[in-house]
Amino acid sequence: MPGIAGIIAADINPAHGAALDRMVDAMCHEPFYATGSCSIKPERVHLGWVAHQGSFSDCMPLWNETKDICLIFSGEDFSPSGERDQLRAKGHAFNLADASYLVHRYEEIGSDFLLQINGWFSGVLVDLKKHKVTVFNDRYGVNRVFFHQSADAFYFASEAKALLRVVPSLRKLDETSLSEFLTCGCVLQNRTLFSGVEAMPGGSAWSFSLSHEPRKERYFIPSVWEALPSISPEDYYERLKEIWSRILPGYFAGNDKVGLSLTGGVDSRMILAWAPRTPGTLPCYTWGGSYRDCADVTLSREIARLCQQPHQTIEVGREFLSQFPDIVDKAVYISEGTMDATGSIDLFVQRKARQITPVRIGGVYGGEILRRLVMFKPTPPGLDLFEPAISDKITRAADTYRAERAGHKLTFTAFRQAPWSMTSKFAIERSQLMFRTPYFDNELVQLVYQAPASLAEDNNLSLRLVSDGNPVLKDLKTDRGVTHNSLPVFSALRHQWHEFTFKAEYAYDYGMPQKLAKVDHALSALHIERLFLGRHKFHHFRVWYRDQLSGFLKDVLLDSRALNRPYLRRSRLETMIKGHTRGTSNHTLEIHRLLAVELIQRQLIDKS
Repeated sequence: MPGIAGIIAADINPAHGAALDRMVDAMCHEPFYATGSCSIKPERVHLGWVAHQGSFSDCMPLWNETKDICLIFSGEDFSPSGERDQLRAKGHAFNLADASYLVHRYEEIGSDFLLQINGWFSGVLVDLKKHKVTVFNDRYGVNRVFFHQSADAFYFASEAKALLRVVPSLRKLDETSLSEFLTCGCVLQNRTLFSGVEAMPGGSAWSFSLSHEPRKERYFIPSVWEALPSISPEDYYERLKEIWSRILPGYFAGNDKVGLSLTGGVDSRMILAWAPRTPGTLPCYTWGGSYRDCADVTLSREIARLCQQPHQTIEVGREFLSQFPDIVDKAVYISEGTMDATGSIDLFVQRKARQITPVRIGGVYGGEILRRLVMFKPTPPGLDLFEPAISDKITRAADTYRAERAGHKLTFTAFRQAPWSMTSKFAIERSQLMFRTPYFDNELVQLVYQAPASLAEDNNLSLRLVSDGNPVLKDLKTDRGVTHNSLPVFSALRHQWHEFTFKAEYAYDYGMPQKLAKVDHALSALHIERLFLGRHKFHHFRVWYRDQLSGFLKDVLLDSRALNRPYLRRSRLETMIKGHTRGTSNHTLEIHRLLAVELIQRQLIDKS
């Protein structure tokens, strides 16, 4: 995935240059990446980078005019263009289409330039005048920076695997982190799956001065926004509309063609309603399945038609299943195991999306920001699968989650859920294309902290904004059957019907109770799945693991290497996999996570 890598050494060491090359190589997943490196010997700093060719960050390294300040930057900045005009007026020369102005912003205002960057980013600033090196990331921590400190150097990179490539002692799973992943689907508290590798918190600016020991500082903490006063409902909506209409064009800017990933929900619809695009100029696409056109597809097709934009469906079906062994292997590698086997879907559809446009904008995380939706929670696997040491830690993982979940709900979704649970998905998506979502815009998130209590989790506000942006969309229902200003009784009945079909599909697929799995198996000749599947979801892993992917599943999880992992109970794992592939039990969630752990064990732990 595009990102940064570096070594800040205690002493000059000729081997560090070659080590940095190996770190960059570990992050170079596609032939369309641009890579590079440089060494700044007076500061004993070796820096590397990976970027999409032609992207905002494909211009490294950045030097000021006097060649005494160097910046390595990964990500994008959606701050107002007027600030760049001010830099030009002061005599600075740079390319308006890329990140080259950022080093001059630092020249003018110092380290406060980090507060002005609006987006997901990470980077390194080397100030030769001050003999100071600063490693930083965005305030949310979405652009992760992993680090390991040894006696001889401080190693850091956007992907933990880059550190494992050059420090062999790190190639072992941390039992606490493993237990959290098995319980929550992610690792909590800025740790990683690997012992000795941690992640910098969001809003970090760690400085080094003539040493490889960092001074760990934060340039932003969420409590600053938590302290903001709430505002009245109408003032809140008017400010929301003004900010939304003003910031959105910036996410469509640049030389590369932008496509919109549409769903049947309200968040991507809100983008299209206000998109600065004339009819016929914004390619739209939606993920679909093979059973039928799901609600996302039928609604998105209609939304695009009403807005006079082209639309196509990216189907996840036979082609995906035929490629699954290779795709899941690469998806787990890119996400370093913290995205379970469903990450294969993300990799498949993003590859297809890149063929349409190199930049994708979407409504991802709109609900989590605007309505404070918490999208992950502890779902512990059966403890009888694991040895006692892991079982005990699985129990404690839920307690850790509950402690972190306490407090301000928006702070949890924006500053904990996003970097801990969502960045693995973002990593896979951003490995294939340049992905943008306006819902992390700094000004927008700051405003949402001021939402009155009555609107803090209200979906009607977004529906109203859609209606104001494009009135032709105001009466079109969402995938859950909700519309703006609809008849209360009719709307409630329609919403209940959609909720029923949504829950019924979940119950048949992921949530199939063990007893009903046996009944479903007995009636398999009737193909009952055709009644439930495909109405809302386009992927159906319970059925796929049972049928099309059963051979692959057995090859991986019933292999002697998997069966002899020290944290697993062999007999229980064999019973689980055989029961699921026969169709007499349902262990989809456990299979998702065990498959990811096993593949990452083989790729990054067992391999030298």
